[in-house]
Amino acid sequence: MPATAAPTVEIPNAPTTVAVTLQRIYQRAYDEAYSRHARIEPDGTTFVSTGDIDEEWLRDSSAVMMPYIGLASTDSYVRNMLRGAISRQAKYILIDPYANAFTSDYQIAERKFEMDSLLYPIRLAYVYWKATGDRSIFTPELQRAMMTALRTLRVEQHHATRSHYRNPELADNGVGTRVAYTGLVWTAFRPSDDAARYQYNIPDNMFAAVVLRQLTVIERKVYHDNGLAQEAWGLSVQIRQGIEHYALVNEPGFGRIYAYEIDGFGHATLMDDANIPSLLSAPYFGYVSPRDSVYKATRSFVLSPRNPYYFAGKYASGIGSPHTPHGYVWPLGLVVEAITSTDQSEIDRVMGYIAASDTGDHRLHESFNADWPESYTRDDFAWPNALFAQLMLARQGRLPAVLESLAR
Repeated sequence: MPATAAPTVEIPNAPTTVAVTLQRIYQRAYDEAYSRHARIEPDGTTFVSTGDIDEEWLRDSSAVMMPYIGLASTDSYVRNMLRGAISRQAKYILIDPYANAFTSDYQIAERKFEMDSLLYPIRLAYVYWKATGDRSIFTPELQRAMMTALRTLRVEQHHATRSHYRNPELADNGVGTRVAYTGLVWTAFRPSDDAARYQYNIPDNMFAAVVLRQLTVIERKVYHDNGLAQEAWGLSVQIRQGIEHYALVNEPGFGRIYAYEIDGFGHATLMDDANIPSLLSAPYFGYVSPRDSVYKATRSFVLSPRNPYYFAGKYASGIGSPHTPHGYVWPLGLVVEAITSTDQSEIDRVMGYIAASDTGDHRLHESFNADWPESYTRDDFAWPNALFAQLMLARQGRLPAVLESLAR
């Protein structure tokens, strides 16, 4: 186990009771991910469960590992845990790039194609490398997995003519809604695991535009594969151009904002979901500055009642999800709101909401009733707790520089 316990953090501008609660949540969040959710297996890889579901989601496992990267240079257990997580994810992608969740014995748990599931492992490998300088993770197997991910994204950029993926939860007998070519990448399911209404999910594509540039660096600097580097860079450029050309809409009262989903024929879904990538989280993963005018307008929209999944109650106000009951706020959304805010008063208010969600177990749950936090979903959900630990470390300037730079 890691020799280093959770670093102590200070919580300025918070009432004493709120500060104490936040400290307890942080302490438990930091300690639990490696002690309860991540386990090094006999094959040397690390299996990272979601918490109360003992299966590994590529997205969740990557996010859960992020707060520990800063320890990898000094703690051998953490270093091996992270190396093992990256190695296992590569094996999963090579089993089936269209699957989003797997079991500890390498079986497919869920085959919902969510493009961000292919992107998160690349981001984890990139951030780990940049923070530690450790190139040992870049095995031939990881190279094959990254190549598979890139080629799958390219196929899904041309979904109508090249893809054979079908899922019974999608419209049109599993095919999904009809789309026009836009340069964007098609996805079947949102980061929430819910079926997309329109198959071009804009936050997913924003995330792809960033991660594919990180992949470009890996291919050039580590694997010296200029062909794959050029392919990754070109796809990133095409995606960004597609977003800026097709995904902007004029919304009365807000101006130009990003849509959540589009089909390329002029249809758009205007909303945001708490799961990451989200529109709100775009500065967090590096797509845009938090001071960008379109982002600020989009942020105003998604943090307003005009977003059908923004809920306000007695104890909290924030973004929820169609994945959970009406009126339930997601701590993931609250943490992202704090991470991406440039307004200290907003951050203080959101931290108060996070503290108010604590029912005594000192864990952040999947979602909670904004009028009655004792009513919540999922007893043990690792992702929001890990992200909260990352937020608290960021407030103290204790994150690796590469993670800090992505949020600027």
